[in-house]
Amino acid sequence: MTTLNRWTRTGAALLLLSTAPWIPGGRAHAADMPSPLAGSWTLVAADVLHADGSRGHDYGAAPIGRLLVDERGHYSLQIFKSERPRFASADKGQGTAAEFASATLGSSSHYGSVSVDNDAHVLTFRIEGSSFPNWEGTQQQRRFELKGDELSYHVPPRPNGDVPVSVWRRLD
Repeated sequence: MTTLNRWTRTGAALLLLSTAPWIPGGRAHAADMPSPLAGSWTLVAADVLHADGSRGHDYGAAPIGRLLVDERGHYSLQIFKSERPRFASADKGQGTAAEFASATLGSSSHYGSVSVDNDAHVLTFRIEGSSFPNWEGTQQQRRFELKGDELSYHVPPRPNGDVPVSVWRRLD
């Protein structure tokens, strides 16, 4: 076999391997493929499903928030209750217990990495940092639905049985 033939065959094999994810039965590592969630998302709803079947607003009537996901699945998420009262003092360190409670309970933020299992409709968040310290270092799964530019998912139930539901719309 000539050197040229060996290089041609090697090139063809490499080309075939690089396209394997797109061939039925082809294999690829999830880290090698861009996240289907990559981009910027704005919060549409932050609701809660109560154990009695009713639905309410978890972060007020007009919550605000952003979800940013890069192509490798690193994410940053922030949700805020828009009706949070401002602190009386311009110095955050001078806030009252009630002001701190309102600010804390009126927001949720965390960052880390997220992976998508399209077949099972499950997102897996690996939370590195969070405004709720108990979530740091945890892995949480959420059932999701992605329809066009709208993503919705259910957060794991709270101890009282309430299930938060987040709905996001893609910005880009």
